[in-house]
Amino acid sequence: MTDNAPLRLRLDGAALADNWRALDRLSGTAACGAAVKANGYGLGARDVTARLIAAGCRDLYVATWAEAAEIADLCTGRSLSVFHGVRREDMAVAIDSRARPCLNSAAQIMRWREAGGGACDVMVDTGMNRLGVSVREVRDGLLDGLRIDTLMSHLACADEPGDPKNDDQHAALASLSDYTDAMRTSLANSAGIVLGKKYHFDLTRPGISLYGGVQVDALVPHIRQVAFPEAQVIQRRTIGPGDTVGYNATFTAAREMELAILHIGYADGYLRGFSGTGGARFGDAACPLVGRVSMDLVAVSVDAAPDVAEGDWLAIDFDLPAAAAQSGLSQYELLTTLGRRYQRSWNE
Repeated sequence: MTDNAPLRLRLDGAALADNWRALDRLSGTAACGAAVKANGYGLGARDVTARLIAAGCRDLYVATWAEAAEIADLCTGRSLSVFHGVRREDMAVAIDSRARPCLNSAAQIMRWREAGGGACDVMVDTGMNRLGVSVREVRDGLLDGLRIDTLMSHLACADEPGDPKNDDQHAALASLSDYTDAMRTSLANSAGIVLGKKYHFDLTRPGISLYGGVQVDALVPHIRQVAFPEAQVIQRRTIGPGDTVGYNATFTAAREMELAILHIGYADGYLRGFSGTGGARFGDAACPLVGRVSMDLVAVSVDAAPDVAEGDWLAIDFDLPAAAAQSGLSQYELLTTLGRRYQRSWNE
C-alpha cells in the first residue's frame, strides 16, 4: 500500500493493549490468551501479536500452520497453538514448528502419535458440534499418553448469558478433570469471560473483544474501539429533487442535496449491508450514506458539512456494535473482511 492511498485505517494500539489488559483483569486468576487468527481479525497478525505480547499476553492462537509461521518468530518464550490441528498435509511443518496443534479428532490424535509429536492441545466438543473429540471418547481413554498442555472447548452461546447451554457445556468440560493429565483447562472466549468465574478455568481465550467487539452489556465499560477507517472525497456534487443515487436508484432526493463521493466500497469490506444505513463524519458533522454501496464507492450527504471538498477525509462510522446493528453483519465479519487497499497506521 502506497503512502498516498485514498483509504486509511487508523489503528489504536493503546486501545488494543488496554482491551487485553481489561480482559485479563476480568479473567481473575486465570491466564488470558488472545486469538490472533484471520490476520489478527483483519488488522494485521504481526502488528497485533507484537502489541499483545508487549501488553503481557503469553498465549496466542491461530487457525492454520501458515498463520503460525507468520508470527512464530514473535512468539519466542510464549505459547502458540493452531486451532485446526493437523491434516496429513500439515505434518512435516507441524513436527518442526514451535507451535503446537490443537487436536480435534481421533484421526488427528493417531496422526500426531504415529509421528512422535510432542506437546499438544486437545479440543473437546461439549455441544457446539463443530470441532473436537467427544466427551465419551475422552472418558474411554482416547487421550491416554498424550502430553496435553491445554484441554479446551468452545462456548456456542456465550453472547446469550441466560442460555442453559452455557452451563451444560461448562459441566461437560469440568467432568473430564480426572480423565487426562492436561496442564490447563480452557473454555471462555470474550463473552464467556463475563459469564462468571467458573467459566475461566485456567486460561481464557478472547478474540473479538480485543479488537473492539462488544457482544454483551457486561463488556461495554471495558472495551474500546480499535479500528477507524477513513476515506477520501473523490468528488463533490449537487443533486436536485427527483434525482436518484447509485445502483438500482434506491435513493431519490426529495430536495436539493450536497453529496460527497468517497473512495470506499464492498471490495474494502464496507459491505452492501451499509446501504442506506451507514455513515461518516467530517469533524462533528454527521454525513449519512445515501443509495447503495458500490464495489469501490459510496455517496454520503454533506449538507451538514458545507466545507467538505475534493481531497478531504471523512471518518467512517465503525464502532463495531453500532456498525453491526446498521449493517446486519456480525462484528466479526466487519473486521475480518477489511480489504488490502487501506493504508494502515498504528497510533500508540
